Order: sequence, then structure tokens, then C-alpha cells
Amino acid sequence: MTSDAVASRPRRTPKAGRDLPKAISVGIGLLVLVGASLAFRPEPFVLLATAAVGAALWELKQAFLRRDIHLPLLPLLVGAAGILISSYYSGPEALMVSFVLTVAGVVVWRVIDGSGTAAVRDAAAGTFATAYLPFMAGFVMMMLANPDNGRIQVLLFILLAVSNDVGGYVAGVLFGRHPLAPSISPKKSWEGLAGSFVLATAIGVLGAVYGLGVSPVIGVLLGIMVPLTATVGDLAESMIKRDLELKDMGSLLPGHGGVLDRLDSMLLTAPFVYLLLSVSL
Repeated sequence: MTSDAVASRPRRTPKAGRDLPKAISVGIGLLVLVGASLAFRPEPFVLLATAAVGAALWELKQAFLRRDIHLPLLPLLVGAAGILISSYYSGPEALMVSFVLTVAGVVVWRVIDGSGTAAVRDAAAGTFATAYLPFMAGFVMMMLANPDNGRIQVLLFILLAVSNDVGGYVAGVLFGRHPLAPSISPKKSWEGLAGSFVLATAIGVLGAVYGLGVSPVIGVLLGIMVPLTATVGDLAESMIKRDLELKDMGSLLPGHGGVLDRLDSMLLTAPFVYLLLSVSL
């Protein structure tokens, strides 16, 4: 085959549609950042999580503007910081109290700015944003607060989320033939979900045995549960993006989209991992 013929052939793009070099480099950078924040003290991770949730709330506000929905960003940011910090220092009761106070603050803030149908819609969207982002992230803070192995729990949680994405991506690209939810996320496949189960289970067992010192059965349960909850969380965000006619929630993370595009699978997963580890350790 001549060099001209080779040059004229169209370039193939990955089936999953990512800029792979950028996605890998940014992903490694994020893992290094998370590892560094957990290395010596838990407090830097609390600050990192607060910044990530704040960035995701800003992305959600910009996305909702496409439907003329205005999230009250300032009370959301203040409330998010309060939810994450209080849940780390004071546990489940503080998580619930700070959540209720944040929702109340969002509603009052929006009503002061004007009443009517638009105010009800914006306040409802603010309540959804509070539950979707800082409330779910609060369960990660409660994992972190465990005095014995909190940082290991959080690191395992993040590695499980990463293994779910990596296993699903690799298996989907190599073997994906049967769409999982074509009307919501056409690139997801049943083969990719199987890959997520395999890699997440392997990471779960290693983390349970060597990281937490518990039965490998706990790792298997984590490996089965995380792909299920992460997939539901990812599909839920895909439904929101499809309704808003968006490909990504943002562009802050090259090769990945926005911060919320990275957090979507973790958000719904966090409460389940927290509950499983709470009854197992």
C-alpha cells in the first residue's frame, strides 16, 4: 500500500469518543492530586472535595441556564461548604441539619429575589442541586472521618470509581456490541458493564484485604455494588445532559468534560459504600 493511500485513509477515533492522551494525563494528574491530599492529613482532602463540589455546582448553574433556570449559586456554595465540613466533623446528624439549612437558605434567597412560578422552579432546582452534590458528597466526608482508616476508605472508594470507569471503557472499546441504554447513553454497552464488574471486584478484594484488613467477601460486594450504582449515576447525569442538549457539563477537565462529568458516578455510589463499610468495619 502506498504512503499516499495510507495518508488518505480517514483517521479512526476511539469508540468511546474520548481524546485518550488528554484523558489519561488528566486522570493521572487527578489521582496524584487526590493521593497527595490524603497523604498526611485528612483536612486537605476536605478542601479539595469542597472545591470540586463548588466547581460542579457552577457547571450545573451554567447548564440550567439553557432552560432559563437560575440556581441561587451563593447560598448553594456556602451551604455546600457547611455540609461537607460539618459532616466530616460531626457525622450524620450534622449532615442532615446542614442539608435542611442549606435548602431553607436557597428557598429564602430565591423568594427574596422575587416570587411566582419562576421562583418555585429555581428553588426546586436549588433543592435538587443540594441533594445531588453536597449531600451525596457528605457521605465521603463521613468515611474520611473514621479515626482508624478513614483515608484508606476514601482512597478505596475513589479507586473503585476509577476501576469502574477504566474497566468499562476498555471492555466497551474492545468488545462492546450490545448497547446498555441506547436512548440515554449510546456508547455504554453490556460488555463494558461486565468489564467494570471484573476490574472493580479485583480492586475491591485487594483493598478490602490489604487496605482495610477485612474479609475478601466485602471486596466482592463492593465490586458488585459500585458498578451498579455508578452506572445508574452516570445514566442519570446523561439524562440531564440529553434534556439540556449538552454533550458535557463543562470543559474544566480536558478529555473528561466537566468536573460534574467525573463526579456523576461517584455521587450515587458514596452513600452505599459508606453504609456497607460502616456495617462491615
